[in-house]
Amino acid sequence: MSLFKRLINTVRAGSVSQSEWDEIRSNLITADLGVNLTDQVITQAKSARPGEAQQVIKEQLMQWLSSNSRTLNLSSTTLSTILIVGVNGTGKTTTTAKLANLLKHEGKSVILAAADTFRAAAVDQLQTWARQVDVEVVSGVANGDPASVAFSAVSKAKNEKYEILIVDTAGRLHTKDNLMAELSKIVRVIEKHSPVSEILLVLDATTGQNGINQARSFIESANITGLILTKVDGGAKGGIGLAIEKEFGLPIKFIGQGEKISDLSPFNPELYLESLFS
Repeated sequence: MSLFKRLINTVRAGSVSQSEWDEIRSNLITADLGVNLTDQVITQAKSARPGEAQQVIKEQLMQWLSSNSRTLNLSSTTLSTILIVGVNGTGKTTTTAKLANLLKHEGKSVILAAADTFRAAAVDQLQTWARQVDVEVVSGVANGDPASVAFSAVSKAKNEKYEILIVDTAGRLHTKDNLMAELSKIVRVIEKHSPVSEILLVLDATTGQNGINQARSFIESANITGLILTKVDGGAKGGIGLAIEKEFGLPIKFIGQGEKISDLSPFNPELYLESLFS
């Protein structure tokens, strides 16, 4: 990502002109760090000695990252249910399958629920991915009640002693209020039978500051427990992870970096910070 490489090299070189500071500032803002965080980083860089700039900035960035656990809250004795939420287009359905694949490779028994009944393509897509992973999908009728699918899935999961149920939820309804009401209904239906262990919000890293606005809407309306950042590539637009964690204090638990079923990894904050400087 090399988000801060030029900044550090410039500070190490000695005298920095105002035009250079302005250009660096523009680049950091463009890299989705945001105006406020960019100005804080530059203030630190200006006050640091050339040989200490990277360490000073890295210590500040570490403080911005969430201190909450990045591991999934899974039960060792009862069914664990994970809701995958987010707007359509973020990679939500694909991420559902990728997470199932990752957990299955850890030896967990996993079943999926296709509760995005308002988008037929989402159900078909999840079923296609599930065949690759060799996991079962519980689905319902097109445009049916998502909570009904969730009920069928949690009943089946408990009766057949599955360890983990992952529910792909709808990402688009007529209004935000309708969307959040639907999510609340799904949670209520599931929790009559089994606790909801995690509600993970999927965000597209390429949407930049708009991703923060999406996160704010969901976090204000739903009990989000963690984030999954998708479409993270090797480019320079790596600041969104910092910006999101600093803004909301919620941990990024996984990142998606490709199109393959195996392209989902646990988020490692130390490696992430290193990548911003290298």
